[in-house]
Amino acid sequence: MMISIDEFTEIMDDIAHELPDEFYRDLNGGILILPDRKLSPYAKAADLWVLGTYVHSSSMGRLIEIYYGSFCELFAGSSRERLIEKMRETLYHEFTHHMESLAGEKMLEEKFEAVKAAAKEAQFKIEKIDVTEPGKPFHIGTKHPLTITIEEISRVFKSMGFSLAEGPEVETVFNNFDALNAGPNHPARDWTDTFYINDEILLRTQTSPVQVRTLLKQKPPIRVFAPGRCFRCDTPDATHSPMFHQVEGLVVDEGITMADLKGVLDSFAKQMFGSEVRTKFRPHHFPFTEPSAEMDVSCFKCGGKGCRVCKGSGWIEILGCGMVHPNVLKVGGVDTEKYTGFAFGMGVERIAMLKYGIDDIRLMYENDMRFIEQFK
Repeated sequence: MMISIDEFTEIMDDIAHELPDEFYRDLNGGILILPDRKLSPYAKAADLWVLGTYVHSSSMGRLIEIYYGSFCELFAGSSRERLIEKMRETLYHEFTHHMESLAGEKMLEEKFEAVKAAAKEAQFKIEKIDVTEPGKPFHIGTKHPLTITIEEISRVFKSMGFSLAEGPEVETVFNNFDALNAGPNHPARDWTDTFYINDEILLRTQTSPVQVRTLLKQKPPIRVFAPGRCFRCDTPDATHSPMFHQVEGLVVDEGITMADLKGVLDSFAKQMFGSEVRTKFRPHHFPFTEPSAEMDVSCFKCGGKGCRVCKGSGWIEILGCGMVHPNVLKVGGVDTEKYTGFAFGMGVERIAMLKYGIDDIRLMYENDMRFIEQFK
């Protein structure tokens, strides 16, 4: 007569305790005693029963299933000793599958680690660095002459108490012309001189619109300078470029006179070109200043004696300036009975060309390192 399932479970538990702990590594589902009887898929009749199965799946993990019903079919009439012997044999057999599975995974892991190590070694060979080889030269860049010039101009005006002001390169026609007292028939407004985006928007032709924006948002006293890019419809040649740089200056306060303008610009010239430089002012006309002037400096190459740079005159024109026109001040809501001011503007390229002896403005935009590296 076959033993009960409870006694069967106790005997199987005793057999399981005979095995070392190592056999149970990763057997997270344990040993299950099932009452079922399981017929082999290869059985042609009810004559081939499955006593145990080793299961390894992602959902169930690793476990051993023992079928009590199958044992009943095969060993119901056998002795107790024969039954226990077959139970032990079945359990050991399933544990063999478990150990083989672990060993196979270990082999795969070892193989994977070996492949990774080989790949790393191959990469090391490709990226091998010979510390005895001479190092590669490190190329040190330099600032562009225009950057150097703008920084030097900025340093001078900041030392005199000016603040930096900025404005957009895409401007309104009002700020670029109307607010600066340039009437509708002014030649600079022609489409052959100015890059228009539409009837109301353009690329600024000067940095003077920054003056207008400053007057609209800031009350006197005002003391600002504004470096930036400008654009005009010029054909590139040795002295002209459709894109260039200017530095604009504006001072508005009570009691400002032409003498203040001359004092500031004379100090600028001496700091920029040397203390021995002399300045002179020639009458000129600009729509946004009245009176207006152009400032010349004594040639810093020949000391005023006359040379190729100054074309024999001993003087070099570097900027335009004048007292701010009352119409411009009124745009910003400034009381022209109380406040006066002066403004000036200079071309950065011109100053850089004069200072460094550059004879062609196009050199500054060709990005030729042989040229730029001269300014280290």
